[in-house]
Amino acid sequence: MTSFDEISSKLAPLIEHFKDYLAMDPNDAEMLLPRVSKRIVKRRQFILQEGDVCQHYSFVVHGCFKIYKVDEKGVQHNIQFVTENDWATDIGSFHSEKPSELYIEAMEPGTILQIKKPDLLFLYVNSPKFDRNFRVIIENKFVELQNRLLQTYCVSAMDRYIAFLEQYPKLSQRLPNTQIASYLGITPEFLSKIRKDLVSR
Repeated sequence: MTSFDEISSKLAPLIEHFKDYLAMDPNDAEMLLPRVSKRIVKRRQFILQEGDVCQHYSFVVHGCFKIYKVDEKGVQHNIQFVTENDWATDIGSFHSEKPSELYIEAMEPGTILQIKKPDLLFLYVNSPKFDRNFRVIIENKFVELQNRLLQTYCVSAMDRYIAFLEQYPKLSQRLPNTQIASYLGITPEFLSKIRKDLVSR
């Protein structure tokens, strides 16, 4: 039997993450260990591409990922950024097993922990704690995307940028203007103007 200390060293980021929900005990960690794979990702490497079925929930240990859609004109629309201690996935494709319309791409070299659907379903069935934790995680993601949708249609570009800074307080220094502007639905030039206006307030 694997010792809890050994398990903790391999799953430390996830063990710490689940403390925000229902913390894992040694039995939970031992159940999780063989169902998590670690992956090192290079900058600009994809963990999901349009047309592929999303196979994993990916927990970001280190790095920054963008989830985006490319329209018919080839224009990229950033939907979400995912950084440390958060999950990157296309929930719709993952659960429906239909091809994704999204890309998930590393913007920095990173490390992720991935769980495949059969393994996640095993955890749901065999541990109510995992079932509850992932239900709350998915609910939080739904609220996050719902708020983003409301901002897109009902909030000024200035207020969208302020909301971006509140949601991703460290990303303004990690991301180029083009990526942030794509997320906000504005041009990089207009983003520069917004920043100048904020400084002059």
